[in-house]
Amino acid sequence: MSTTTEKRRIKRSISRKMLMFILITALLLSSTSILVGYRVYANTMDQHYKENTVKLARTALSILDADTVDHYCTKVYTIFRSLTPEELEDEEEGYLEKYSFLEEEEDWQFMRQQLQHVSQENELVSTMIVALDEDTGTVIYVVDSDDTDTYCPPGTLDFMSEEDIDLFVHSSAVISNTEEFGWLSSGATPIYGTDGSLTGFVVLDLSMNDVMEDRHEFLQDFVLIMALVTALLSGFISWSIRRSVVSPINQLARAAADYSYDQANDVQQAAQMQNHFTELKIHTGDELENLSTVMGEMETQLSEYIVNLTLVTAEKERIGAELNIAAQIQADMLPRLFPAFPEREEFDLYASMTPAKEVGGDFYDFFLIDEDHIGLVMADVSGKGVPAALFMVIAKTLIKNQAQVCDYSPAKVLMSVNDQLCEGNEAELFVTVWLAIIEISTGKGLAANAGHEHPVIRRAGGQHELVIYRHSPAVATMEGTRFREHPFELHPGDSLFVYTDGVPEACNVDNEFFGTDRMLEALNKDPEATPKDLLSNVREAITDFVGKAPQFDDITMMCFKYSGAENRGKELTLDATDENLQKVLAFVDEELHAVGCSEKTQMQIDVAVEELFVNIAHYAYTPEVGSASIWVKTEPEPKCISVTFIDRGIPYNPLDKPDPDVTLSAEERKIGGLGIYMVKKSMDKVLYEHRDGQNVLTIVKNLD
Repeated sequence: MSTTTEKRRIKRSISRKMLMFILITALLLSSTSILVGYRVYANTMDQHYKENTVKLARTALSILDADTVDHYCTKVYTIFRSLTPEELEDEEEGYLEKYSFLEEEEDWQFMRQQLQHVSQENELVSTMIVALDEDTGTVIYVVDSDDTDTYCPPGTLDFMSEEDIDLFVHSSAVISNTEEFGWLSSGATPIYGTDGSLTGFVVLDLSMNDVMEDRHEFLQDFVLIMALVTALLSGFISWSIRRSVVSPINQLARAAADYSYDQANDVQQAAQMQNHFTELKIHTGDELENLSTVMGEMETQLSEYIVNLTLVTAEKERIGAELNIAAQIQADMLPRLFPAFPEREEFDLYASMTPAKEVGGDFYDFFLIDEDHIGLVMADVSGKGVPAALFMVIAKTLIKNQAQVCDYSPAKVLMSVNDQLCEGNEAELFVTVWLAIIEISTGKGLAANAGHEHPVIRRAGGQHELVIYRHSPAVATMEGTRFREHPFELHPGDSLFVYTDGVPEACNVDNEFFGTDRMLEALNKDPEATPKDLLSNVREAITDFVGKAPQFDDITMMCFKYSGAENRGKELTLDATDENLQKVLAFVDEELHAVGCSEKTQMQIDVAVEELFVNIAHYAYTPEVGSASIWVKTEPEPKCISVTFIDRGIPYNPLDKPDPDVTLSAEERKIGGLGIYMVKKSMDKVLYEHRDGQNVLTIVKNLD
């Protein structure tokens, strides 16, 4: 772990956060306690001194002769009132002499001695009697006990605010800090004349310097004591929290980290250990102990769950892999190579199937029963998933096999398949089937509809329309069921469109069906389109309609477009032997002469035909002898000829064979492959497919 990461971890640790919280809280509480305690102590002392000052003032007044006090206060006040403002202003020289006679009187001196006695006994800074002029707030000194340089003789003037007058009238005191005397508690008690009027005050100044020093010492001691208590209390609380909270949390965190590491590196081993939390020794007796216990139980359950999940996941992956294989097998069973019969120009067809799950129950099929009859199948097995797919494989195989032996009768095919599927059908699955067998040369056909969707037909130059007729029951519902046949006839330019219920029942987010009307609208968007484009138009319309709604059913479609027998070309079927090579060349040359092919081009085509037919004769059926069909067809624009070779021999694609290195000498080259190489070089196109158990190889040569 890097230094930066370690510092960041420590900085953000619970222990440090809790310590900081405790210290801040303790400091706040201590500061508050100090402020409140000091304030209470100071207020108590101040109030005590104020009360003492007032009591001393009252004591001083009580020991004085009231008449004497009143006499001198009245006399001083009378003199003050007799003076003009000019005489009073700035206490001009000679002003105090007007009061000096008072100091020579025995009663005045006795009164001053009494005040001095009070000051000395009570350690007062000063004691005085003053007269008051309430109109101006002027205070006129009558007697001052002070015998220092600060002594104020009778007549000395001072001024008092209304607040101070009101304060002294109510026998209260004030605390002040002066530069000359320091801290003082000044109190007074009022003096009333015989007529009850206020004539003056007895004023005392009590020194509080010692008290203030004590107060400061108290504050310092209090701060030191609170700081010590705060430090001790914070340390104890921090230690307690670290021991009872932080340490268990760290143990749980380490156990969780170890568990996570073990899970990431070896799930099975971690599951077997199951002791990251159960071995923790957390006995705090509180929620953390409960959490440790619960985490231990969770560890055991989670480890078991992970083991089970691993097994289930492995099983799911296995099933998924098998489903993928099943889906691939199912897809491979459906014809997917288009154009399906490139040598046949009488028709064109295209089909597609989009399963709702990995594997589906829909299927389509098309196959040549012989060279003049084609079978078309569109079917839908009840249910979804693997059971439907398995049932589909059986049904598809049976239908195709029975179509080869049932005299071109769809009804007989379905009746035979129905009886076979009903045997041992404990799952009670069934399949709806539309089966048609069409005679290619005439366009005439028979169709049987076993509970399937109505087909759509389009006549040349017209619109796609539904063909509605009464259905037969679905296949595999009841043994011995008979099925109806419906004859129809296709003319050049006509087309058939068949589908499963996944098309009209495609549903959007509002639970609205796509329906056959929208299907016909999509088909008629471009009715002259090729079968592939027609299916693409319908699929696009379904996608736009469904939007984000999930697909609930398989979507399967097939379109068959009939062009007529005049586009069929010429066919020659014979045994694939060397003796029949000249017949094959004569058959091909006859068509080449008919279209005016040049001798050079004819020679190239003959060489290619000879190479391909001889390969079939020598290798397709070895050691047996089988038949081969040769189709020759010409096209006007661009002017070209195509020759197709069809055999039912060993599946073999000669185009897969690598080309020989013609830069080498004949002795250096490997034997074989040169003939096919020459065919590919001399022809404009060479196509191969293995369809319906047949090798189909087509060569195309431009004649322009």
